[in-house]
Amino acid sequence: MSSSSYADLDRPPLSGRALTRAVVVPGGFWSRIDVRAETGSTNADAAEAARHDEPEGLVVIAESQSAGRGRRDRLWSSPPRAGLTLSVLLRPSAPIAERDWPAAPPSAYGWLPLLAGVALREAVTRVAGVEAALKWPNDLLVGDRKCAGILAEVAGDAIVIGIGLNVSTREDELPPTNGVPATSLRVAGAETFDRDPLLRALLRSFARWYEGWRDAGGDAEMCGLTGEYRRGCATIGRQVRVLLPSGGELTGEATTVDRDGQLVIRTVDGAEHRVSAGDVLHVR
Repeated sequence: MSSSSYADLDRPPLSGRALTRAVVVPGGFWSRIDVRAETGSTNADAAEAARHDEPEGLVVIAESQSAGRGRRDRLWSSPPRAGLTLSVLLRPSAPIAERDWPAAPPSAYGWLPLLAGVALREAVTRVAGVEAALKWPNDLLVGDRKCAGILAEVAGDAIVIGIGLNVSTREDELPPTNGVPATSLRVAGAETFDRDPLLRALLRSFARWYEGWRDAGGDAEMCGLTGEYRRGCATIGRQVRVLLPSGGELTGEATTVDRDGQLVIRTVDGAEHRVSAGDVLHVR
């Protein structure tokens, strides 16, 4: 498919200038919006910017991405301009005197992809008018199908959060998956699949939650993030099978997400296990 801005009038290009005017404002969190017609990976681009001392608040957006990745190096693909593909650069370890922000402890960084999920759910629900839920740790579900994925990566002393949301993707364009089937806002019957207001809402929501998290020194419970994540998490209360990075697995009921962002699993013998990383399968 051509990457021309006019190849598909149903998928107009994003305007970096308009987005900058809307969200890069005096006293605001976002520092720079970089919209690229095509790139390999927005996460890689943001990580490269971090290595060149880019301050936090950078947003890299790609209309087309040729080497997008999900967790465990899975491929993330989308037709040009059919979704939102972006990465944000954060520096939670750096205290910001003018905002009275202390450095957030590394133990709190696990909340950052969950924070992105909360912001994404808010934006999709409010702008697109669809019911969305979070699947721990990194997926947005619409009707029990995956509509978005989130990938957090360390880049030196920075954290890069990548977000991929299927917006106007048609059913026959959705990629095959080995797990939860994919969907898009269009397939789910969204009220709109205009990417511009969706992106503005996402960035504003993300900034609000991140600023609150930094104000609280990375304490997700104090800033209300823990409660909001639990309210939107479809994994809590479900029977799940968790494939662990070590190669083992756990099966049981997901009872909660704890104050450190870990998933708590109660196995059949009544024992509780805390999981900080893994692939979660909802058992029907």
